[in-house]
Amino acid sequence: MPPCTLHVGRKELFHGDSPSGRYSAFFEDDGETGYFYAVDLENKTTRILDAVHIYNVANVTDTTQPSDLSIVWSRDGKKCALLINDHSHAVFDFVARRGYCRTNFPNFPDSDTWFSSTHTWSDDAAAWLYAET
Repeated sequence: MPPCTLHVGRKELFHGDSPSGRYSAFFEDDGETGYFYAVDLENKTTRILDAVHIYNVANVTDTTQPSDLSIVWSRDGKKCALLINDHSHAVFDFVARRGYCRTNFPNFPDSDTWFSSTHTWSDDAAAWLYAET
């Protein structure tokens, strides 16, 4: 997806579909927080696989400045990254069934389908992003 303009604290929703067609991801600012979601378009019962916290609006220092937001997919369509002003904030790996974010939140018991007891950031998780550009 080409960069979109994000206004932190304004209710907005951005999505980007995988080139493989099976997965999608979306970013939502609900006016108070920003979250990034992993979605399986073929799963009829559990479409949202994982969610990671990106920011609390109250903690963002300059909400008056617009930002560039992009959802970038790996060539095989099995990984995606959320970029804000060209800085990676979160990654979903649909094969490993794992999400990573810089806030490491939220964490809840693992499900049968997705590893979610930690969302600890890993530069290795985003290495593909820089290798493919």
